Order: sequence, then C-alpha cells, then structure tokens
Amino acid sequence: MANRNEEKGEEHMREDGMEYTGENTGTDGSEPKNEQGAEPEDRESAEIDRRMELLMTQTDGLKKGKPKKKGFVRRKWLIAAGLIVCGAVVFKITSGGKTAVPTVATIPLTKQDIQEKLSLSGPVSGTDSVDVVSNIHAEILQMNVKEGDQVTKGQVLAVLDSTDLEREVNIARNAYEQAVANKETQDKEAALGYEKAVQDFQKASLDHSRNSQLFEAGDISQADLEQSSNALNDARRAMEKYTVENGRGVADPSYALQVQNAAFELEKKQEELENTQIRSEIDGTVVRVNSKVGQFADKVEDDKPMFSIENLEQLELEIQVSEFSIGKVQVGQKARIRADILNGAEEEGEVVKISPTGEEKGGGSTERVIPTIIRVVTPDTKLMAGITARAELMVQEAKGAFTVPVSAVFDSADHSYIEVLQDGKIRWIPVTIGVDGETVVEVVPADDTELQEGMAVVAVPDPALTEGMEALPAGQ
Repeated sequence: MANRNEEKGEEHMREDGMEYTGENTGTDGSEPKNEQGAEPEDRESAEIDRRMELLMTQTDGLKKGKPKKKGFVRRKWLIAAGLIVCGAVVFKITSGGKTAVPTVATIPLTKQDIQEKLSLSGPVSGTDSVDVVSNIHAEILQMNVKEGDQVTKGQVLAVLDSTDLEREVNIARNAYEQAVANKETQDKEAALGYEKAVQDFQKASLDHSRNSQLFEAGDISQADLEQSSNALNDARRAMEKYTVENGRGVADPSYALQVQNAAFELEKKQEELENTQIRSEIDGTVVRVNSKVGQFADKVEDDKPMFSIENLEQLELEIQVSEFSIGKVQVGQKARIRADILNGAEEEGEVVKISPTGEEKGGGSTERVIPTIIRVVTPDTKLMAGITARAELMVQEAKGAFTVPVSAVFDSADHSYIEVLQDGKIRWIPVTIGVDGETVVEVVPADDTELQEGMAVVAVPDPALTEGMEALPAGQ
C-alpha cells in the first residue's frame, strides 16, 4: 500500500477499499479546480474508477485465458482475488494531482534448491498376510494359538470334530472300491467276450470265402451263399460292439466314469478330513483370533476369518495415488515415512509395486486412484501393522533454481508470466513452471529473456499492470 501523506495531503478512502493520496494546494484551504472546473476529488475518483474498470475487465479476460497448471492457477487466483477486494492496487497521485502511478509490492528474485514432493497416507500391514477360514460345518474342539503368537507354515492352529467326516470318508472309500471291483469284473468279461467274437468273425469269414468259390463253381445255391454272408455280418457286429484298448476288450466307458466319480468323492472327503486340522499357510504372527472352542468353524461371527496372520518381519504401506499424479511415481522411488508412533522420527521406504489398474476413489468422486505399495526398509522399524502412516515421495528437485512464490505467477493466453519492476516500468516475462514446491515454484524463461538474481518481482501481479506501465515500489 502507498504511504499515507498526512502532512501535505488529505487522505481519502473509497467505498470499494481503494486508497489514494493528494496534495492540498488551494490558497483558501479548498482544493483547486481543473480546467473544466472539476474538483480534484471528483477528478481523482474518476481516475480511480477508470483504473478499477480496467482492472476488472482485464481480470475477466485473464480468467478466460488458457492455464498451464490448473491447480497452480487456482491458488494464484484465490490470492489475487482476495487482494483485489482488499485494495491491493494502490494508485499514487503525483504532486499537482495530474497522474496516477500504481505502487506495487516487490520481492527480489532468488536462487535456491527446490523440491517437489507427493505426500499420501495409508495403512501399514505385513508383506504377506492370510485370513484363515473353514467351510467345514464342524465344531471347534481345540484352539492352539492366541493373538500375538508366532507361527510357522503348516502349524496346526485349531482342531475340529472329525467324527462325521471320518464316517463319510469310509463310505466314500467303500463306494470307490466297489466301483473299481465292478470295472475289473467287466474288463475280464469284455476281454473274454471280445476274444471269442474275434474267433467267430474269423471262422465266419473263412466260411463265406469258401462258399463264394463253391457258388462260382455251381456247387451251392444262392440261398446258401446268402446264409454265409449273413453269418459273417452278424459276427462282425458282435465283435465291433466291444470297446477295445491295445487289442484287448475292456469294460464299457461308463464303468471307468463310475470309478472316476467315486475317486473324486473319496479325495474330497479325505481333504475335508485333513482340514479338520486348521493349519497356517505362512510364517508370521497371529494378529486376530475371531473363533473359540464350541463354535462351528464355518459360522464365525460376522463372517470374519477364524484367524488373521501377517508376516510382520517386513512391513508395507499402501497408498492411493491420484491418476493425475501417478506419472510422477515409479518402482524403486525412495520415500520418507512418518507416523504418530514414531514421535517425530522418520523411517525409510521404497516403492515396490504400482497396480496395473486404477479403481474408483469413492465418496462420489469420478477421480480414479492407483494402489501403490511402499515397503519399509528401515531395519528394526518401530512401525506396526494396523496403523496409518504418511509417505512422502520425492518427485523431482532442482539445484540453484530461480524461484518465486506461487502467487507471483499468473497465466494469460498461452503462457505463464511473472511481472518485474525494471527502470520504473512493469515488464512481463513469459516463463515455464519447473519444480513445484507448493509455496514456491521454479521459473524458467520461455523466451530469450535472461533472469537475474535480485530482479524486483511483483509479489502479486495484477492484470491492470500492463507491459511498460510506470509503477513505483511500495514504500516510495
């Protein structure tokens, strides 16, 4: 804001919050009139109104421009809009009240190291986990573990009542054995029957061949020849009705199918019997026990698993990365992990997996997120499964970069710009945005302009400050 001239001038404040100062030069204590007879106050108000109208018109045009970074532009407009309302643009009336010169707050252009980071929260869990469930309707007779116990793969966690299944296994075994016996009997009968059928066919074939010769010699009648031909056909059909494998008659395929079905049923019942011994599928720690002795294994309350087991030797953090940011994340990327349990300390992590597909963010949002796994690599971690932690990923960084506050960059047309005050005039410099450090950003000239440290950058650029406009730094 311009300095108030309390010794020579009278201070005026418009209703819209714009402030200006002017000199009282009238000999009678009143303010002089201009050539048209207008009072200085009226003239100054008209000038301010003109400036505000220009500001709002150009602001509307700016808003319709083509932003480079939507989120970036949004932050700047929130700042700029607030400052416009509060009277950020101050016009200073020169001595004599002829020219209105805006004053602007500036900051020196500086170089510094800047980092762009992505910070997201998610649950911590073991690298390998399993929920132990049972589909067997049998009573739990014995519980061998409790929460917190270390278990190994194959260890028995609980024992179910196997009485009914043992009986069902015996029934299935008898059915299988009977099916096998039936097939063996049919195989023997088929082998003998096929062997005789082959012999009968061979004999009928020889008889028909001989009768054909006799018929040609006129020694037998046509009826005799036809009789031998029919006998041959009957023998062929009798032989062909058998199923043959490796030149040997075997039982009808239906008997083999009966054996197969009986074997499957027996295997299923035997597996169910084995599963009355509830075993761990991994090495790990029992983190949840939801069952107890006397319950049926398949009727755990709220359909919870009987046991939850996790490998806590290696912990992982799952975060949901926005589809707009996933391009900045890659496997092998390092992360810093924070959590309340660490009491201000940090632990190291590494991105080990990025899901190949996205999923709905939820909450009515149309945005998609991509599940991403960060493995905790700090030895003897103090993190624990089941808590929430925050991972901070280094996206990109720049050393010795020209940086300005986010509010110092604005978009117009097809470019982003910063405004600098140079030789008492406003200069627009087109820039591209490099590393986004949230509060400050890296700026790189988009043309042949050479940036220099110490340049007076307008802290909150205003669309009313056009290229080449005269301006004064705030405080002068």
